[in-house]
Amino acid sequence: MGLVFFVMDFASDQFFMGEALRLARKAFRAGEVPVGAVIVREGEIIARAWNQVETLKDATAHAEMLAITQAESEVEDWRLTNCDLYVTKEPCPMCAGALVHARLRRVIFGCGDAKGGAAGGLLNILQMPELNHRCEITSGVHAGECGEILKAFFQERRERGEKTEKLKN
Repeated sequence: MGLVFFVMDFASDQFFMGEALRLARKAFRAGEVPVGAVIVREGEIIARAWNQVETLKDATAHAEMLAITQAESEVEDWRLTNCDLYVTKEPCPMCAGALVHARLRRVIFGCGDAKGGAAGGLLNILQMPELNHRCEITSGVHAGECGEILKAFFQERRERGEKTEKLKN
């Protein structure tokens, strides 16, 4: 019997969302809403971030916002036109606005957010025809895992009697 080789497609949406999930788990362990994000350019991760709102005491410290800042520094430009964002939860309006302004090519997210998502959940800022740029959207990548980590986080907080509205972002 010959050797069998398995080739992993490192440039796949599944792989990069897996990396974002690793960061979401890091956020969970830090007591942050478990959202992770990576930004990819030409098949290479150039930015990694997780929510740090509570840690930094900064309402804008969402995973997407931190990843954008890191990627802009890496490419030495605020324009991220050849970059794709992988994030475990559908971006909120603040993050979606920043993604459009940074001109990301594509936004790939795990689970949707019907109550506050701005990539088709509640509204779709990423593809508003009135704006100067539109991002391609791919949703549902590792949706089950991405949704489960959020559910587990908020369930754990409820069991501890903590107010979840303070922790949502």
